[in-house]
Amino acid sequence: MSAPASISLYGIPNCDTVKKARQWLAGQGAAVQFHDFKKDGVPDALIDGWLKQVDWETLLNRKGTSWRGLDDATKAGVTDAASARAVMQAQPSTIKRPVVRWADGSVTVGFSEQVFAQALRNG
Repeated sequence: MSAPASISLYGIPNCDTVKKARQWLAGQGAAVQFHDFKKDGVPDALIDGWLKQVDWETLLNRKGTSWRGLDDATKAGVTDAASARAVMQAQPSTIKRPVVRWADGSVTVGFSEQVFAQALRNG
């Protein structure tokens, strides 16, 4: 059996959900490349690619402390993919985590063992 194709996981290392996802993937023996939003930023091309596969309302984390810390005018101004993208680019911590690009090119947001297991089978 050949080694599994690489998976890219994007997030922040101290995020509990990212930790769970990384731990679960390691337990499955998956080859994972980790991209740290804080250290490496989030290039425009990444956000654009994610938004082609995932709805902006799924990608934008409106429940986190980073979102709550934004001023009311900024929050009220997020009404579509373009305005959400601008906020996510300026404040990468407002991106729901983890974002995973699977070996088959698909993208998921958040952590679910069931979703991850299916994505591993597909890739």
